[in-house]
Amino acid sequence: MKNRSIPTFLVFLAISTAAWFLVKLSENYVTQTTFRVHFEDVPADRWMSSAEQPVKLSLNIDGFHTLRYKMIREPNRVVAISLAEVPYRVENGNTYSVSSQYVADKVAESLDINASDITMNEAKVYFNMDALKSKVVPVALRADIKAQRQYDVYGIPMLEPSSVTIFGPQETIDTIKVVRTQMLLKTGVNQDFTESVALDLMDGLIRSNVKEVKAAIQVEKFTEMDIEVPIVATDSLRVRFFPDKMTVKCLIAMKDYASITPDGFKVAVDMQQLKAMQPLLDVRLASWPPTVQVINTRPDKVEYLIVQ
Repeated sequence: MKNRSIPTFLVFLAISTAAWFLVKLSENYVTQTTFRVHFEDVPADRWMSSAEQPVKLSLNIDGFHTLRYKMIREPNRVVAISLAEVPYRVENGNTYSVSSQYVADKVAESLDINASDITMNEAKVYFNMDALKSKVVPVALRADIKAQRQYDVYGIPMLEPSSVTIFGPQETIDTIKVVRTQMLLKTGVNQDFTESVALDLMDGLIRSNVKEVKAAIQVEKFTEMDIEVPIVATDSLRVRFFPDKMTVKCLIAMKDYASITPDGFKVAVDMQQLKAMQPLLDVRLASWPPTVQVINTRPDKVEYLIVQ
C-alpha cells in the first residue's frame, strides 16, 4: 500500500503545483522597466548624433506576459520609431519630441499586450536633431557593362536625376564635387536598358534627398573603321609633316558609319618641340566624336619641314 501511495501523492502534488502556477500566472503584476527608442528615417537635412533614447515605463500585465517580457534580454528591449511615419514637433532650438503613446504602442506590439497596460513615466520622448549643410552636386555613374560580341555601350549614359542635393557637416560637404553611384554590373547586353542604381553616400557620412537614380544605357552594334586624319600646324608657321596623316583605328556604331568623317577628329602636334627644332615631333589624337571608341593611333611621332 505504501508503494502505491507514493506515486499517487506525486501526481496530486504535480497537479496542485501546476494549478498554483496557473493561478499565479493569471494574476496581474506591475513591473518597472526601461526600453530604448531607436529613431529611424531621420530627415535628410537633419543629423542625430544619438539615434537612441531610454524611456522608463510600467507594465501592468499578467504572469504569462511577464514571463515573455522577462525572456527578452536587456540589449533587445528596443522599439523603432520612424520619423517618416510618426509626427514630431520642435520644442526648442534643435530639441524635438514625439508623444510617448507611440512608444507604448510599439512596446505593446512587441509584447502582444494592450497599450492600455503600459504607463509611460513621461508624456513625451525628447531627442535632438541638428541642421546639416546642403549642396547640389552632379551624379556620376560607376558601371562595368559587358556587351555581347560586336555590341557595346553607345554614347554617355543618361541619369535621372543628373544632380542631387546632399547634406552633411560643412567640412565634408566642401570637399565633395560629385556623388558617385554604386557599381552597376551588367553582362551580355545587346539592347538598350534602364536600371535603378543606388547612390554611394560614403557609409552614411553624407545624406541625400534622393537614394537612387535611373540610368538609361544605349547599346548599339559596332564595327571597326580606319580613319585618316590630317596633321596640321595650329599656329601661323607653314609646316609640312611626314607623314601628314594619322591613322585612327576605332569602333563605330553601325548607324553612324556613314556620318563619321575626318572633320570630327583633331590631331595635336607638340609645338614646343618644333620651336626647339627637335628632329621628331610628338603627335596625339586630341579630340574625336563622343560616340567613337578609339582603339589605337599611328604614328606617334612625325618628321617636318618648315616652308619659307
